[in-house]
Amino acid sequence: MLCTKPQSRPAGLRWYKLPTSWVGGEHTATDKCQTREDWATFAAEWRQSYLTFTQAVAKDSSLAWKTVDQHHLDSLRELLSKHGLQDLWPGHIVEDLSLIWHRLAPWPDTNDGLNLLNTKFQTVTLTNGNLDLIRDMASHAKMPFTHIFSAEMFQSYKPNPAIYLGAAKKLGLKPEECGMVAAHLNDLEAAKKCGFRTVYVERPQEERNPELVGREGLVDTWVKMKQEGFVEAAKQLGC
Repeated sequence: MLCTKPQSRPAGLRWYKLPTSWVGGEHTATDKCQTREDWATFAAEWRQSYLTFTQAVAKDSSLAWKTVDQHHLDSLRELLSKHGLQDLWPGHIVEDLSLIWHRLAPWPDTNDGLNLLNTKFQTVTLTNGNLDLIRDMASHAKMPFTHIFSAEMFQSYKPNPAIYLGAAKKLGLKPEECGMVAAHLNDLEAAKKCGFRTVYVERPQEERNPELVGREGLVDTWVKMKQEGFVEAAKQLGC
């Protein structure tokens, strides 16, 4: 999330979407019934469970809220049991594996891009990940955000409008003074409906809603796949 550096009246843009590459493996396991492709499918199923969980809570405030960390642990245990792998690792290894999201590597352009953006804006995370997760990730990857925000602060998940509007209010900004930067068009769609400006940074294998590509008026600033991610976004935003 981006917002301008303090002036007599603050205004600006704001970062959403974490600028990190997708989960990889620290723990490895070999099993006569498990191939590399099986584990890739397992990881994709684990990731999809997160999306299903957060989207359900975003739509229905009556559902019990829990952190993404807790969901990752619960869903990992459920998936291991579902696939007959509940005895593959001891409990402490499963718990550590569930926290792998805290140790994601950034995209190569992330830190240089953030440093450029910080010359003109405040850069603020706003992600579905809980605060501990995002603080650890930013520290691990040395991402120089000026503020750390999370959906946890608003007890729901994106794309619930309360997340976007709550973040703008917390910054003392109007929605039209904020901008969302994301690698997912559905994120931008939700932010746009709240009055935000939008910056789309294409990333490999990140877009989940290709039907939104080309929708008129959805994206204000577009960074193509072959361009340099956040560095290019900073250039297009005048940094």
